[in-house]
Amino acid sequence: MLHNPISILIVDDHPMVIEGLKTLLAGDARVHIKNHFTNGKDTLDFFKMQSCDIVLLDVNLPDINGVEMVGLILSLQPKVGILGLSTYSEPSIINQMIRNGVKGYLLKNATARELIEAISQVHSGKFYFGSEIQKILADSLSQESKDTPKLTRREKHILQLIADGKTTNAIADELFISPLTVETHRRNLMQKLEVSNAASLIKIAIEKKLI
Repeated sequence: MLHNPISILIVDDHPMVIEGLKTLLAGDARVHIKNHFTNGKDTLDFFKMQSCDIVLLDVNLPDINGVEMVGLILSLQPKVGILGLSTYSEPSIINQMIRNGVKGYLLKNATARELIEAISQVHSGKFYFGSEIQKILADSLSQESKDTPKLTRREKHILQLIADGKTTNAIADELFISPLTVETHRRNLMQKLEVSNAASLIKIAIEKKLI
């Protein structure tokens, strides 16, 4: 059964980077480059009229910074999956992007295989952070980490399964517990991390290096 290719929008202030990404993705039938822009204004004008599946978004744009762009794009098209793709590796910037709603983040030295994997994962509703990004975030433990709540081994396991996009019933089947028990753990996790929904739960868990 044929599926429609994943439509991609590239937003980067360097035309050479855009051309490089287009070349990198051109041979893969699973994706289709719908359009590309070098600034924030044109990108937002695009989203006022149409949409796409995934945005490859640089942090450094000439008019609106990428961190702010994440929220602006999602205010216009909430279902778009945004994947940060940048040379910036500062944990503070990555965490700001996560807080604003990106579903993944890669450095520009990522391989074509990793880029396709990230696009595929984000398109399927999951989060994707390259191995290099995970290490950067793990190494950035600071005073904030002292405020990280203590989770039980079972809570950590369920948190990871939630991050993997599994449903309550799927988690219950995998762990041989009832869906009600899973929901109890989910509520406890939300309470401990002071959030009100699953998306925020995953964001905070990533920030606090719990997954």
